[in-house]
Amino acid sequence: MTFRNDVPQEIAILADDLTSAGDGAGPFRQAGHDARILLTTPASVPPHAVGVSAVDLGSRVLDEEAAAAHTRRAARLFAGSELLFKTVDSTLRGHVPAEVRAAWVGSRRRAVIIAPAFPAEGRVTVEGVQYVRGVPVHESEYARDPVHPVRCSDLTTLFPEAVLAQPDRAAELPDLIGNGDLIVCSAAEDGDVDRLVAAVPQIDDVLWVGSPGLAAALARRCARTTASAAPLPAPARRPLIVVGSTNPATRRQLAALHTRADVQGVTVSADPAPAVQALRGLTAPVLTLQTPDERHTPQTAQVLARSQAAVVKTLTEDHMVDALVITGGETATTVLQPLGATGIDLLDEPEPGVVRGSLTGPLPLPVLIKAGGFGDDALLLRLCHLIRQRPTQESTHDPDGHHHGRPLRHRP
Repeated sequence: MTFRNDVPQEIAILADDLTSAGDGAGPFRQAGHDARILLTTPASVPPHAVGVSAVDLGSRVLDEEAAAAHTRRAARLFAGSELLFKTVDSTLRGHVPAEVRAAWVGSRRRAVIIAPAFPAEGRVTVEGVQYVRGVPVHESEYARDPVHPVRCSDLTTLFPEAVLAQPDRAAELPDLIGNGDLIVCSAAEDGDVDRLVAAVPQIDDVLWVGSPGLAAALARRCARTTASAAPLPAPARRPLIVVGSTNPATRRQLAALHTRADVQGVTVSADPAPAVQALRGLTAPVLTLQTPDERHTPQTAQVLARSQAAVVKTLTEDHMVDALVITGGETATTVLQPLGATGIDLLDEPEPGVVRGSLTGPLPLPVLIKAGGFGDDALLLRLCHLIRQRPTQESTHDPDGHHHGRPLRHRP
């Protein structure tokens, strides 16, 4: 396939949850491509689509058979894309083997390259084994994930048919692709991932499978030299920080945020009414809404997420808050859909694992979404500052990041 100006114009990203969709699309937005997250799989691909479409399949919360079916259908729908990327979690949570095989069938691509390393966040692949900060992922905190505990770190066990590729032998990739192989790539630093991507002559021959590390490498290869400027978002006057992830990193970030005098918040229960009443009584310019700290069963987590969604809907429709910062992909999906949002137009990726944009739908709120396990303890503090500060012209690629323009009510 020949690309216009050697840059693919149609890029599709298939993700198993919302934060993965954002993580996959964010680097392409930084590289000058227009990008939109779709909260559900569309019935058809818009004709003459240009830019990045990142689809939240919602498959991580499904059983394996349903997850594979959703993935296969979406891959078939977007099979004509010039670049097709299937995200996987960099700690291998979710239905990784089933979804990858389903995406390969649907995509009709010649070969598959699997490169889940995300070196910027300490997630690397050595001889096909996935590590997080030096620990095999099945021995890390992700082995205790309440929904998808990681039981295996070895990609060659998950994919017995795989061929291993090393970054110092990237020149072998064209032959492996020609053989129609499923290729697992080791990588310990960003340069390793870049070498793997650079070694592939035709990117549309391959179904690309990976985490934000691979997305960033592909975006660097496919960077646009020019991109249109777009309106920048007005600073938020009263953001709401919605924390559904129980990952220890997120909880430390929330604790650090709560050390500030201008931040107040409540913990939600199954009944949203007490949280709504409590938040209406707070006077701080930054509000937080969290689930209890302890890990929850999947059923309890869903109940609490729906309760958070009801609280957010009430506060946004009452114009008590004018921007959202959300942690956790499942939380974000559950919270945003009741607002009538169909997607998110991306502005940028301010930090690894974080995307910024504006909702598409009746309430075009500014929104920041963070994956649960990413970032240092001060990350939420920085994101809170980011969404409240007056933007500068440095964000030249920001698409449609405008404030919704309605009056904001602060209740005593």
